[in-house]
Amino acid sequence: MSRSTSTTAAPPQAKLKPPHMPRLPVPPLRKTLDKYLASLEPLLLEDEKRGGMSYQSGLSLRKKWADEFEVGIGKVLQDRLGALDRASPNNWLDDNFWLNKAYLEWRAPLLVNSNWWLAFFEDDTMPATALKGETNNNRAGTTFWQLRRAAWLVWRTLEFKDKLNSQELHPDTTRTGIWFRNSTSKMFNMARIPEPFCDTLSTPPETPTREARSILVMLHDWCYAVPVYYPPTSPDSPPILMSPKQIEARLRSLVLDVEDRLARGEKPVPVGILSGDDRDKWASNLDHLLALHPSNRRSHQVMLNSVMALSLDHTTFSITPPHPSRPLPPHKVHHRSSAQSALDSHLHMIRGTELNIGNRFYDKAYTLIVDPSTRAGASGEHSPCDALVPSIVAEYAIVQGVELSEFTEDKVIHPQGVDASEAAWERLDWVADERIQKECTAARGRALKIVENSDDSVLWFDDYGTDWIKTIGNFSPDAYVQMVLQLAWYKTRGEFTATYETVLTRMFKNGRTETLRTLTRDARDWVLRLVTPGVSDRARLKAPQRAVQPHTRLKREAASDRSPPLGAKWKLGTSGLSAGYLFKGTGFGAMYEDGYGINYLAAPKMIKFGIESKFSNANTSTKKFKNAVVESLMEMKPLCLKNEDVEPRPITSHL
Repeated sequence: MSRSTSTTAAPPQAKLKPPHMPRLPVPPLRKTLDKYLASLEPLLLEDEKRGGMSYQSGLSLRKKWADEFEVGIGKVLQDRLGALDRASPNNWLDDNFWLNKAYLEWRAPLLVNSNWWLAFFEDDTMPATALKGETNNNRAGTTFWQLRRAAWLVWRTLEFKDKLNSQELHPDTTRTGIWFRNSTSKMFNMARIPEPFCDTLSTPPETPTREARSILVMLHDWCYAVPVYYPPTSPDSPPILMSPKQIEARLRSLVLDVEDRLARGEKPVPVGILSGDDRDKWASNLDHLLALHPSNRRSHQVMLNSVMALSLDHTTFSITPPHPSRPLPPHKVHHRSSAQSALDSHLHMIRGTELNIGNRFYDKAYTLIVDPSTRAGASGEHSPCDALVPSIVAEYAIVQGVELSEFTEDKVIHPQGVDASEAAWERLDWVADERIQKECTAARGRALKIVENSDDSVLWFDDYGTDWIKTIGNFSPDAYVQMVLQLAWYKTRGEFTATYETVLTRMFKNGRTETLRTLTRDARDWVLRLVTPGVSDRARLKAPQRAVQPHTRLKREAASDRSPPLGAKWKLGTSGLSAGYLFKGTGFGAMYEDGYGINYLAAPKMIKFGIESKFSNANTSTKKFKNAVVESLMEMKPLCLKNEDVEPRPITSHL
């Protein structure tokens, strides 16, 4: 059959109207108070167990306080909250409280304490010699394949960004699309600015200036701005992303400049290490730098406005045993296999080590990191968006390995019609005085203490994953993992603690994050049944079934913002990310010195846990907690298999 040659144009399709995004509701005061009282129940039971006030007396007293609050100052504050919501452009929480209270008012250094880290799997297209950092053309500590993978990752990341902007991916015809595009817009062309008492976020440039079309590249603690987009060809057109080969050529040219500077004995002003210091100290030092010389102000502005950052490390980090001058107690010492050592070394390299802590600009929302062996990952300042968002961007960047066909010589030719006259890179040198030199030395000493005190490791549990949990265990995977973490905490501490789990409120306009209080009375009851001798297996299984029901309900209510973000001392900070097929692991720092920061990647056949605590605290041990997690997961398995009410079914997964 011949094809039709008709030239009749097809009728234009009507553009779909973006769905309505409702405003985040203001929770009713009485429901807020009732949820607060319910969240106190397991903690009041713990207080009674330790010899404090009886549970009933403690709960009655809190109910009295809640009732008085409801008819007194609470009513006034609730009315004010309603008025604030009506005056807020998007919602009462994110416009007024969350960003400042959860992030910007915190004065602790961003290094480990706030910034997240994510380790990528190796690129299978890299030659075996590249994975060992062995190439014949090393320059300034970098390697050929390091720069190639870095250029490819930058290009893939920005290709994804451009497809979002053009709505080729995640269009605003769905609520998820609206949420994701709004969230990713905060990853690029912005950074955190240190201020006394409360930081601020920079405003992205309104026009595609040179700095807005550049990435920030750091090597040997020096800073460079590298344009990766051509200027727009017309006022109404977007900038044009350069090819991977063009980006690579610019990186290689930059490396030659660094090599020349090293040969001349030049030393950088390590402004990156200052950005990893206490926020008030960094604010003071930045003010001094900006007043010291006009070029410092320009360098800082370019770093803020750059699309994203790329840190090219010139060293390959490997974990070594503790130095004899600072021995660790036995329960803190990790006896790592070679595979575990390689895994943790990779995570530590992304998190920050003594070899690279100055080669980062910690205020930047998104930083790609590549070392000479082509190990790669990403890290970012947490306040603009939660780690789930950059992890989705990162998955796009790494799911396709380096395409060698994109690095042929013809790919370096500039497209027709573009302005290719801009310099390949610009030095962002800082002018310092004696005070800043001393502050850099002191800041490095404080940063070293932070990373040396970070007891950080990854656990790969591969006995079963979400498929088994759903089909054989008949549990929600997230609720199951959270109950396991409660059991592991109790096994290592002999008590319970308030637990934080992040929940997205993405169904609402500019929705961000809510708090799920994982520790409930039912969760506590299940843990105690599991550790108490003589309790039947049936009773032990029924207890977690009861425990996950309130967890599932609370998570649903948090996502629909029927669970207010009430404060607590979250010694167990947790967050589930994704299946994490392309990630070796991830992590963030413990919120308190005697607690843990735990990020987990739950896949159909495996669960990966990133666990961080502090060596300096006698009550914590990442090694011990990892063992407790494995023990808890293995204890749950036979209980689920003994469940007489559930017929085992073939393992399936929607993932």
